[in-house]
Amino acid sequence: MLQNTGKLAGQTLFITGASRGIGKAIALKAAKDGANVVIAAKTAQAHPKLPGTIYTAAEEIEALGGKALPCIVDVRDEKQIGEAVEQAVRKFGGIDILVNNASAINLTGTLETPMKKVDLMLGVNLRGTYLTSKLCIPHLLKSKNPHILNLSPPLNLNPIWFKNHTAYTMAKYGMSMCVLGMAEEFRGSIAVNALWPKTAIQTAAMEMLGGAEVGKQCRNVDIMSDAAYAILGKPRSYTGNFIIDEEILKTEGIKDFDIYAVAPGNALLPDFFLDEAEALVQNMGDQVVIPVAKGDSRSAATSGPIAETFNIIKGVLNPDIVKSTGGVYKFNLSGEHAGVWFIDMKNGGGSAGSGEPPVKADVVMTMDSADFTKMFAGKLKPTMAFMSGKLMIKGDMTLAIKMEKMMSMMKSKL
Repeated sequence: MLQNTGKLAGQTLFITGASRGIGKAIALKAAKDGANVVIAAKTAQAHPKLPGTIYTAAEEIEALGGKALPCIVDVRDEKQIGEAVEQAVRKFGGIDILVNNASAINLTGTLETPMKKVDLMLGVNLRGTYLTSKLCIPHLLKSKNPHILNLSPPLNLNPIWFKNHTAYTMAKYGMSMCVLGMAEEFRGSIAVNALWPKTAIQTAAMEMLGGAEVGKQCRNVDIMSDAAYAILGKPRSYTGNFIIDEEILKTEGIKDFDIYAVAPGNALLPDFFLDEAEALVQNMGDQVVIPVAKGDSRSAATSGPIAETFNIIKGVLNPDIVKSTGGVYKFNLSGEHAGVWFIDMKNGGGSAGSGEPPVKADVVMTMDSADFTKMFAGKLKPTMAFMSGKLMIKGDMTLAIKMEKMMSMMKSKL
């Protein structure tokens, strides 16, 4: 891991969403240098499912030698941000670094995304980043080495990163466009950069989205805090960059990245918006050969790889799986073995078969029948199929990711 050098000692960081996850990790890394940290986040009382509050984060920061100022802040609220900025300046004498980490996510298509969710993502990701930057910049301009760091991706215009979650991509890219514009606007005065992970990062929010098993395919938050630390120590001339965590750490001499893996040796889940993620999925798909019986004139509902897969699914279903999943899935399959199939892991002991589900589906998955077979054989993960555009998902994304648990149970049977 990247060692602290004391370069942030006495500097004041204003970090949004710093009560947990990556934001808190960056705060703790700075605290080891003796930095001042403004924890600008909403969580003042413990969340029933997510750990940490602005006050518990403050305690951890001060235990490591830093100074903390917890502020209740919704980044959509101009008054709350303004008051937090004023408090920071009064207590610490100024602001040297702004980290725009707060973010909202909803991975659904256009027809499935309520406008309330669209407004939330645009309000937090785009407007919140712009507004917080606007209110901090007058103070950053007085700093000796000011930085703005946005936790946002490179501006990759490959349509694959838009088609399944247009609203989220627009909102997240809004943060990146702030980097593009402000870096040029304040060139020579403030360093403005973006940081994005190469792989998925294990956070409490990630576990809520994909379940505990997803963590085994992630790196921990330390890789992002180390990467941020490397960026924030650079001069203000280092600006306008869209930085990937692993790449900058390699330039800092880090060679062993297994130290950041939650489960070293496991395949890592690539993050969104990177071409490497799409290429990885495509390569995985090319290496898999699915045997298909030829010359069989019987209906696809009674024979063939899809029917065989569903026969195995029926044998795996049990009340425990139904209780832990709680979802009804519909599969619209195209290609050589086209058809409609369902898995009910919500009612009774569960059921599966051809045709429409007995009740309204919570999740509808649309994909090629060959990719479906690969997916249930454990050769193509649903998350990666979704990210590569091979899988279209409508409905509850959390339930969609839970499907991986079913698939892991079936690997030995296919």
